[in-house]
Amino acid sequence: MRKDRPAYRMLLVGLLSLNFGIVFFDRNALNFLMPFVQPDLNLSNTEIGLLASALSFTWAISGYYLGAASDRSGKRKSFLVAAIIAFSLCSVLSGLATSFLFLLGARLLMGAAEGSILPISQSLTASEVPPEKRGLAMGVMQNFGSNLLGSFVAPVALVALATWVGWRYAFFLAGVPGIITALLIWRFIEEPEMAPAPEGVADRLTVRQAFSHMNILICAVMAVLLVSYLVIAWAFMPLYLTKVRGFDPATMGWLMGTLGISATVGSFIVPGLSDIVGRRPVMIIVPLIGIILPLGAMYFMGSPWLLAVIFFFGWALNGCFPLFMATVPSETVHERHVATALGVVMGTGEVLGGVAGPSVAGIAADKLGMSAPLWIMFGLAIAAGIAALALTETAPSKLAAASAAARPEEAAA
Repeated sequence: MRKDRPAYRMLLVGLLSLNFGIVFFDRNALNFLMPFVQPDLNLSNTEIGLLASALSFTWAISGYYLGAASDRSGKRKSFLVAAIIAFSLCSVLSGLATSFLFLLGARLLMGAAEGSILPISQSLTASEVPPEKRGLAMGVMQNFGSNLLGSFVAPVALVALATWVGWRYAFFLAGVPGIITALLIWRFIEEPEMAPAPEGVADRLTVRQAFSHMNILICAVMAVLLVSYLVIAWAFMPLYLTKVRGFDPATMGWLMGTLGISATVGSFIVPGLSDIVGRRPVMIIVPLIGIILPLGAMYFMGSPWLLAVIFFFGWALNGCFPLFMATVPSETVHERHVATALGVVMGTGEVLGGVAGPSVAGIAADKLGMSAPLWIMFGLAIAAGIAALALTETAPSKLAAASAAARPEEAAA
């Protein structure tokens, strides 16, 4: 670990955050370009849903298997660069699509390419950043670039490009930044040295072994619950605001944009707070704050500006994602197994939360009305906070304090 190289650590976290932002820029590109793509390819609503589910599924599978492969090989940087180039090419492939099946194949490949990027990037961060600063670093790596580019830049830039030159060229141009960051990572990021596995530590971590750690199991449960919360909000909140609350599309857009601002700010505050007060209390309390988002959307009848404030604080829940997807798992398993453990948690959340969650919410909306998905979000936030009660604290500052408090008692005994 390069504790004497703070400049390198800043470069590492900044470059990985920028790259993950480009990943989300490309992942969300089809969502923002769908008004142009759907009529051109004559896609049904069912096919649109399948495109989203397909990417989430292969994203989850590759997150585990390629993350594990990078752990075993010790060549995390090489795996990362290859994945970046692959997903950039898949963006170009999406722009060449002439049918649903062609586009489905491109999205399956893109999910397979992108899925390993988060666990490998976070494993690089964990290997280079001192434990007492790990929460903040991993939060910035995962949330800052992805929300800045994926929530702010992507919709504005891609829609403008599609209007100007057509949606196919928007996909072509969306693939360019990834090639650039791949070159920068290859040039400036070093392959971390991995110590040989000590006696008793296997070279490979299986899914069953990962789930034998209670913290990994609880983090996976939280991933399912909160990925569902996010995906349901993205899918149904705009519809609820326009169809039920009667907001015009521009106001709805600003309210949804508030979520991106909240997540960008929260990438510093929530994980950084966990470095000070501990992971467990933050992961219990912050998900519970998420209940005010659906409640505000349903029951606050005041100014849209005040509703935006409610949205901002309710979406603070997003700041927990790096903690249960990266920081706590990385502090639970041996350093040789970090990318694998992160892949298990992320993959579980993507498959059970990202694929199944919006489907269940959609069925509930059809049967019970458009408020049903928001009540599901309410329940998911409470369930996540309750699940976090079973976590064992992993924050180095809290463990050191507990150890120091125990030593006088041991001496007295």
